[in-house]
Amino acid sequence: MAVLGVDGWRGGWVGALLDGSTVTVLALPDVAAVLAVPEVDVVGIDMPIGLSDDGSRACDVLARRRLGRAGSSVFPAPVRAVLDCDDYAEACEVSRQASGKALSIQAWNLVPAIRALDTALAEQATTPVHEVHPELAFRSIDARVADRKASARGLAQRVRALSPVMDVLDALATAPPKVPVIDALDACAAAWSAQRLADGVAESVGDGAVDRRGRPMRISW
Repeated sequence: MAVLGVDGWRGGWVGALLDGSTVTVLALPDVAAVLAVPEVDVVGIDMPIGLSDDGSRACDVLARRRLGRAGSSVFPAPVRAVLDCDDYAEACEVSRQASGKALSIQAWNLVPAIRALDTALAEQATTPVHEVHPELAFRSIDARVADRKASARGLAQRVRALSPVMDVLDALATAPPKVPVIDALDACAAAWSAQRLADGVAESVGDGAVDRRGRPMRISW
């Protein structure tokens, strides 16, 4: 049973195809390519899926609380109406009207990817796709993951966490050229979460709410 973990990267995506303990890093140009990876049973993607109409998602709040100091890695998902905005100023105004808060620039930078995923899920998804978050995965695999992923210590901690559950060093050594190591590791952590989802043993945060498209506002690992 193969699963796919996915992390956003430079207008495209990094995938980690996990089959048993063998993991392969992929460079995927768009969401269509993500959903077209063959013989995948579950996709875990580090991107908001279920979107609120009028405020913060409980899953974002609970994920930040669970991560403690690393909670800043969870960007509050935009309200759905922001997907129709053309610029940041408009998005902030729409967000204020819907939720009482402006949109962070980090969240705005994710909007094209969120929009593309939202459209693709409506049009072409056949494989189950779940929202995951790498930092929740890393800290569940190994409580010693504590430092920033961009630091030498943080990088080593994440490789150490993944090594017992997949052939992560082989995957990094054969990754497509120019794929950043941080994004490759995040995709591998997403793949670990996807495997747990496929096995029916995943944990999640959220309040059981679904959005207007019937998609759960939930983050799993």
